[in-house]
Amino acid sequence: MIFYNKLNNMKNILVVFGTRPEVIKLAPVVLELRKHPELYNVIICNTEQQKELSNQTLDYFGLKADISLDCMRENQTLAGVQARLLTSLDKVFDEHEIDATIVQGDTMTVLCGALASYYRKVPVFHVEAGLRSYDIYEPFPEEIMRQMATRVADLNFAPTEKNKQALLKENIASSKIFVTGNTVIDALFCLSDDILKKSADFFKEKNIFINDKLVLITAHRRENHGERIDRIIDAIEYLSQKHPEHTFVIPVHPNPNVHDKIHSRLAKYPQIKLLTPLDYPYLVYLMKNAKLILTDSGGIQEEAPSFGCPTLVMRYETERQEGIEAGVSVLVGADYDKIINCSEKILSKSKAETRLKAQNPYGNGKSSQTIERIIRNYFDIK
Repeated sequence: MIFYNKLNNMKNILVVFGTRPEVIKLAPVVLELRKHPELYNVIICNTEQQKELSNQTLDYFGLKADISLDCMRENQTLAGVQARLLTSLDKVFDEHEIDATIVQGDTMTVLCGALASYYRKVPVFHVEAGLRSYDIYEPFPEEIMRQMATRVADLNFAPTEKNKQALLKENIASSKIFVTGNTVIDALFCLSDDILKKSADFFKEKNIFINDKLVLITAHRRENHGERIDRIIDAIEYLSQKHPEHTFVIPVHPNPNVHDKIHSRLAKYPQIKLLTPLDYPYLVYLMKNAKLILTDSGGIQEEAPSFGCPTLVMRYETERQEGIEAGVSVLVGADYDKIINCSEKILSKSKAETRLKAQNPYGNGKSSQTIERIIRNYFDIK
């Protein structure tokens, strides 16, 4: 690929991501920008913070990384990851003349992508800006990372009005803030009927038959390690025994702090299906068909309302308050009693009785188009 051509007005846009959620939320932006090849040359840089998961998800969207950094090492510290990412990304700016850098969210990759770009005085465009819990340890370390990225961003693409107001309170200039909706909803609209059929076949092959009594559970966040994951597992174990007619599907995160405990405690129950991390379409298929979702994921909080699925958020703070306020999500933390009590309200009724009618507060599926128009205006491209 020719990364830069000074003979025309094409803008060289570096898109940096490293985790599966980042791929899901930036893929629609990449695809939208690439609809205008006369205007943008999009360079995809994968830090491979989640190597297997990120590349797997890229394939689903028909994308490939132009630059892969392979930055992760076993048992490395947060400081070690940051140092390696910054050094590797700095070399990218050495080798390619970049007009703007797009980052998304709140991972170590977004912080380092934003900082490396800022150090080169290259504009930073932050997708999903303005999410705040205002607790620097909930989620840890993401809350600080997204706040730091905001300080150096030239364009902040806020998913909701609440996110915009958070940025204004931090004295970010209104000219740098744009409410766009969340691109994760755009990604949902990429699913074809053929993909959904393949997803159904995938679960049949694993002897998981999707019906109206499906419970989807994901738990992986760093702050939920230790005693918290024990309480979450206790609650899942209780619910699975009290409601054995339900199928509890858990895509288990590979982190040993989560993986080993879940398998040692829950693998013996036939109604609990423990899977390896799922490809994006398979996870969406489960969300679409679930009666109840228990999660500590940020992305699932945004996606589940599109399917009318009640969602219990196993975190003590969430930067996605819109779902709580709209009544599509309930904050339960790693509180055993709250998880049990709130789950019982759903599991004791039929799926039809518990479907949510509220619109998804996070977007309408056209966020990437809005973002492209803002970028075009930023560069004053006619």
